[in-house]
Order: sequence, then C-alpha cells, then structure tokens
Amino acid sequence: MRSRSGSTGVAGNSFFARPEARRWRAPASSGTARRCHRTLPGYAPSTLVPDSATARRWGLRSVLVKDESERFGVASFKALGASYAVARILAERTGQPLCSDWAELVDQAGRAPITLVTATDGNHGRALAHFSAALGLRAEVWVPAVMSDAAAASIAREGAQVVRTEMSYDATVEAAAASVQPESDRVLVQDTAWPGYEVVPGWIVEGYRTMMDELDEQLDAVGLGEPDLVAVPVGVGSLAQAVVTFYRQQERGTSVLSCEPDSAACVLASLRARALTRVQTGSTTMAGLNCGTPTALGWPILREGLDAAVAVGDNDVSRATETLAAIGVHAGPSGAASLAGVEAVLSGPGAEERRALLGLDSDSVIVLLSTEGTPHHVAG
Repeated sequence: MRSRSGSTGVAGNSFFARPEARRWRAPASSGTARRCHRTLPGYAPSTLVPDSATARRWGLRSVLVKDESERFGVASFKALGASYAVARILAERTGQPLCSDWAELVDQAGRAPITLVTATDGNHGRALAHFSAALGLRAEVWVPAVMSDAAAASIAREGAQVVRTEMSYDATVEAAAASVQPESDRVLVQDTAWPGYEVVPGWIVEGYRTMMDELDEQLDAVGLGEPDLVAVPVGVGSLAQAVVTFYRQQERGTSVLSCEPDSAACVLASLRARALTRVQTGSTTMAGLNCGTPTALGWPILREGLDAAVAVGDNDVSRATETLAAIGVHAGPSGAASLAGVEAVLSGPGAEERRALLGLDSDSVIVLLSTEGTPHHVAG
C-alpha cells in the first residue's frame, strides 16, 4: 500500500469514507482544559497560517494550517495532553483544586512526589518529560527500537530517564505499563487506552480540546466560521478522537479526515473491518504516527464519527513538508501528514467522487492540523 515515488492520488485500498458519520452525535466532553492551560507558563494559542496557493490548487475557498511547532516550547501538540493529564493526576492525589494557578500546581507536585512513566515514539514522551521537570517530578520514558538517537536524546535533555527497548512501539507500551504497580508512587501517563486503563488517556484527550477551542476563535476572527474539513495526523487516534468528539457534540457539518502512514494504517484497517484491528508496522519517516493499534478508548468514537481515513507514504509527506515550509510552517513528517492526506484525496483518479463524499466544493474551508515541528525542533 506504500505510495510510489512521484505518485499522486489514492492508491489501492488507501482510502475509506463513511458520509453517514456526520449524522452521529458524540457524548459531551469536559471544557476545562483550556482554562487549565492558560495558567501554565508559556501558554499561547498556536498560530493559524493561511495557504492560499494550496487553496487555489485544490479549488477551495480557503486552506489554513494550525501550526503546533512552537507549542509550550516542545514542538508538538502532545504538550496539551501531557500537561493537562499531569494537572488532573496531581489534583486527585492531593485533593486540591484543578489548575487554580501555576504556583498551586507546583505546590501540589511537592506534596505528591511521584514518578511519571510513559512509552513514546517521540513527542508525547518529550512533552511529559518537560512538564515533569518544570514541576520537580521524576519522569521515566520508555522508547521503542525504531526511535532515533537524536529523538531519545531530546527526551533525556528534558530531564527524563530514558529506557530504550528493542521492541515495537506497541510492545514498548505494554512493557512500560507492566512496570507500574497499583498504589505505588509510579503513575502511568500513556496517550493510548486499553480495557482497564482509560482514565488518564481520557484526560489526555480532553487536553487536546484546547486546540479546537482556539481554532473556533481564530476562524471566527477571520470571518470563516466553521470549517468544512479538518485533517488530522493519526497514530493511535487520540487526537482524532478529540477532534471527532468536538465536531460531533452539536449540529455541525464539519468532516474529519484521518491521515496515517501506509506502513501503520491501523485506524484505516479498523474502519474497514468495523472492529479494532492491530496491524504490523513498518519503517516510516512519520515516527510519531508509527503505531499498530488504535486506542481502545477512542475507537468507538472513530468508528461512528470519523468521516474518512487515508494512508500516505513517505514520499507524499516529503513533498508536503516542502509545501508547508514555503508558507513558513516548518513541520516534521508526522505534522505534514495532514497536508499529504488531503493532497492524496483530492488528486488523481476518483478525486471528484472523494471530494463529494467529504462534502467539499469551491466554497469550502479546510484546516490542516500540523502537529509537530521539524526534526530540528524535536531534537532541540
């Protein structure tokens, strides 16, 4: 299913759509995350960058890129989920209010000297390490065999203990989880869920809602209102879960497209099977999306409310990073997957049919979530 060099459009079984998903309604989600994020040092809304050249090429009214490359100084949207989950954990451990201010959060951390444990394929681990260090907490980050030395070093520089394995991402998650015993001072802060481990991943997803609240305000400020399509890079699908939940809680016509590596398209496979499906992962430059199993917590939301999924190759993403760089968005491969995904959907044979399935026309507005910075950001 890997895209060939120079190819455009969707190859083989790399695209799946369910237009009826827009009729489904999601359960209500918490709206407290942004209030919490506003108390944290360095919080600012990520920028929304217009891409008029791509809009003209695609024949649309507007294309905008939500650029997460500077989020909290750790170059990834993952900072939103990690910081909010840690705040929730500390509030529960101490019985104190949630995010009243930063000084209170630091005080809570001092009264709950825990070690935060996670497995990561890059950005989540760095984000957790960053906030752990800021709060004076210990962090232990497990990393899979495919992680580059530079990415692992960036996590270590945040002050975390890095535990390198010779396993896949999924197996590393299982090993990290097994190292945490109930009722201990070690707390698992994992950004994927499975039966019996759902509360903390749920908080992480709630944290991602801040991005969508910002987006609503930014679109209103430029007179565009509700987007017609939001494209989301997908690993296990937690961000996609947050985006689908946001747009399916009310009568909104926004479509959501998930964009995965063709070497790790677990959400696409699961949608086709109508059942949570694990896939064998391969090598990809989209390291942050190289996940073989969708999150169990998010899967029911994605199954019912996700409009479409597309798988893209490394060559597609390489071209997308160049397109984004031309408008000043320095995206890493995982962040550029959203642009690569929409490009594939709107190009090549069958493009008009796919456009219709997503409800797009010449007056449509598309938002691309660019979820990480360049490798320079990640390693810096």
